Amino acid sequence: MPKLREKIELKILNMKKLKPVMFVGTGSDVGKSIVNTGFCRILKQDGYNPAPYKAQNMSLNSYATPEGFEIGRAQAVQAEACGIDCHTDMNPILLKPTNDKSSQVVLNGKPVGTQSAYDYFMGNNKSALFEEAKSAFYRLEKRFNPIVLEGAGSISELNLKSRDITNMKMAMETDAVTYLVADIDKGGVFASVYGSIALLDENERNQIKGILINKFRGDINLFEEGKKIIEDLTGKPVIGVLPYFRDIHIEEEDSVSLEKKFSNAQEGKINCAVILLPRMANFTDFSVLEHDPRVHLYYTNNIQEIENADIVIVPGSKNTISDLQELKNNGVAMLSLKLVKMVRK
Repeated sequence: MPKLREKIELKILNMKKLKPVMFVGTGSDVGKSIVNTGFCRILKQDGYNPAPYKAQNMSLNSYATPEGFEIGRAQAVQAEACGIDCHTDMNPILLKPTNDKSSQVVLNGKPVGTQSAYDYFMGNNKSALFEEAKSAFYRLEKRFNPIVLEGAGSISELNLKSRDITNMKMAMETDAVTYLVADIDKGGVFASVYGSIALLDENERNQIKGILINKFRGDINLFEEGKKIIEDLTGKPVIGVLPYFRDIHIEEEDSVSLEKKFSNAQEGKINCAVILLPRMANFTDFSVLEHDPRVHLYYTNNIQEIENADIVIVPGSKNTISDLQELKNNGVAMLSLKLVKMVRK
């Protein structure tokens, strides 16, 4: 065993040092996290020793590292794809929204306070946070090869771009081979790809090496002309078109995905309703129920659909008072009390 370990370690040392790879997006929920996870596993299978990285994440679905610190759940999944333990260096800055205008700031796995969105994005702390993000990246780079970076949201939010420490600023800092991911299933893929690249400055555009079209349905041959149009418009190659997968059961990063989840009861199954809260935290705790054939899991704040459920779950919240007020206003609180009284009888 010692000799085998030495051979493996020697092989890793002799592997060619790769430049960082980065996947940025035309917007949120275009599939960056899944693409990043896939490439992490591919690089691992090819004999490299990759690690994921996202400078700043906004998510209520956090994950505890082995040391007991917090990072975004997506980076924990990506670390698993790399075959390594997750670490706070993989997501040094985590924002956990407490309401529409403020978030708890988690730095290197530890909460450091709550800030309004205005103070966070317009305040003087972004340069200090960027230094923290860079330090985390370079610590990772000393241990792993290559680093697979993920952007956040859109790369072309012009009102915030100068203060954005997650997307092109990090791509430029690390000189990452950067690919733009677009979701064709949303519609408007030509405008989103062309506009995203056109709104970058020249140096940022040069950093983009290619385009990845995600969530394609139908006959791929019908998109050959579309690929050429995109390449002619942007001057960037379309490096691949990924199909719309329905069987990737990886926990979601944020509640945007809940809009596509079931919201109604079904006959013939155990109906399990999760009450849909504005600031629901760690809703992925219930995801395992989605894969039990006996259970139909759905998310709703509709009173009729809650009454139709066999089991009702009230999830955790990042803003308990605000979400309790929401339940009171929409009648769900009164219904919940009624259901509890029925159970006690």
